[in-house]
Amino acid sequence: MKLNKWISQNTFHHGQFWDLRQLVEEKEKQGLTISLCLPTLNEAKTIGKEIILFKSELMDRYPLIDEIAVIDSGSIDDTREIAAAFGADVYLSADILPQYGEKKGKGENLWKAVYQLKGDIICYVDADIANIHPRFAYGLIAPLLYHPEMKYIKAFYDRPLAFSQGVRPSGGGRVTEILVRPLFSLFYPELTGLIQPLSGEYAVRREVLEEIPFPIGYGVETSHILDVYRKWGMGAFGQTDLDQRVHRNQATLSLGKMAFGILRTFLARSQAKGMTIDMEQVSSIMRQFQAHNDKYEQIEFEIVEEERPPMITIPEYREKFGR
Repeated sequence: MKLNKWISQNTFHHGQFWDLRQLVEEKEKQGLTISLCLPTLNEAKTIGKEIILFKSELMDRYPLIDEIAVIDSGSIDDTREIAAAFGADVYLSADILPQYGEKKGKGENLWKAVYQLKGDIICYVDADIANIHPRFAYGLIAPLLYHPEMKYIKAFYDRPLAFSQGVRPSGGGRVTEILVRPLFSLFYPELTGLIQPLSGEYAVRREVLEEIPFPIGYGVETSHILDVYRKWGMGAFGQTDLDQRVHRNQATLSLGKMAFGILRTFLARSQAKGMTIDMEQVSSIMRQFQAHNDKYEQIEFEIVEEERPPMITIPEYREKFGR
């Protein structure tokens, strides 16, 4: 598919899907169930507002979503208590499929959600959005309802960075522009049509999620895009403009670690495709510096992008869903 044609046909604006009643009718006509997953780790400040809004607008008023579930990584604040109090189903990631062990990372929560949630479509929304709105869910779900050939819908938006002194109306998407877009430009030019490949909001058909592996850490979004692209092609993707997302700013050092994990995932996927990259020889140590007065200290982080296998290979999953 030509890139310009794909952008024209597969890019949407949430305003196209304002008629929630029509969305519900389309969902019911197709006999689909839809789950909303909020992966969390210490999100007590924002989780309550998100659940209140999604539940009141997209469950009670317009029954587009059939369940709202929080999959928590072990928060030490009141995230789980607040989420339960406002009506979400709350699960501790470590309690789901415990026989496969506990791993830390957002990707782990997303993988566990495929087993725990019941929907034919799962919509993932990050739990730290300050300007939360129903469009963060229905804007991603709608293209899957109206376009049966599409399987994986990504969000994109302006991302002003929130600081203590207010909102700076620029920036955001730094890892995408510095790392992921150059990599896609070099190796997968079609994928540069995705405006924000690393966005944390996306809606996906179960038939896709159960067939792909999940890196447990920073590489999960990049991995998904590469795997879906190779298995189903560019036509499986869509993207929706959600206007603006206000969220916490990440420090440059944190972005460096994120980029390191994403790059390791990218190299592993490239090796699996047959590129001559020996992952045994690629370092898993990320080195950065911190300053103490006038001295600089090198600090090391080991970042290993472990993966969970496709959920369809888990016997408990196949039994639960009759696969």
